[in-house]
Amino acid sequence: MRSVTRSSLIAAAALLLATPALAQSLELPDLSPRAQVTQTAGVTTIKVDYASPGVKGRTVFGELVPFGKLWRTGANSATTLEVSTDVTIGGKAVPAGKYAVFTIPGKDKWTVIINKNPNQGGTRSYDQKLDQARFEVKPTDAPKRERMTFLFADTTDTGTKLVLDWAGKQVVMPIGIGTKALVEAGIGGYAKGTARQLASAARYYKAAGELDKGLAMVDDALAIDETWFALWIKADILAAKGDTKAALPIAQKAYDLGMKDDYFFWKDLIAKKIEEWK
Repeated sequence: MRSVTRSSLIAAAALLLATPALAQSLELPDLSPRAQVTQTAGVTTIKVDYASPGVKGRTVFGELVPFGKLWRTGANSATTLEVSTDVTIGGKAVPAGKYAVFTIPGKDKWTVIINKNPNQGGTRSYDQKLDQARFEVKPTDAPKRERMTFLFADTTDTGTKLVLDWAGKQVVMPIGIGTKALVEAGIGGYAKGTARQLASAARYYKAAGELDKGLAMVDDALAIDETWFALWIKADILAAKGDTKAALPIAQKAYDLGMKDDYFFWKDLIAKKIEEWK
């Protein structure tokens, strides 16, 4: 029994010593290495993830990549494009999200396809019904590039150009961005959030008995966004200061606005106070 136990321990020790060598993986150059390119335009981030095949002395367009046939626009899995906001690509609307990019190359024109299924190994699982956008572009001659490359050009706050460059050809995909509307919406949302926080701070001061501080704070909130919530906080503070005459019309305005809100959680309380202050 003792010899068996000793043998088992020796075998286990040998296995542990061998494990690091076994765990090492053999690293070899990828035939079509992964690549990513990211560009921010205005407040929008655009990212392309793809596998980059090489020319390797072959005739690419018309042979390796046949004309008139669907192409994954790269090697291995389909190329993906991700946009952080709604954009237009080739003049077509593309909502924020992640997509697969397919193309149908031609000698004089290419069809670019933005497909809603980004998780595709190639063209076999492609479903045209999931196309978000299709548009045509004309290829142009370019200096020969060994590896297929995506790059961005002519980037401004309102758009950029996504360029596919490979084997002496370029295809340009224009991307448009409504940056002004996005920024204005962001500012509006930020302002409303700030107004709500100021009104909540005013409510805190009222509860703490610091009525003048609360009144100044809620006036700041109302200067940004006149909501039923902020109006009611002001009316409540004025009433706490003993001025129900001034509080009454403000409370009534808060009630009228609140009746248009699906989340009017102080409806009964405000109605009761209005009756008391009349």
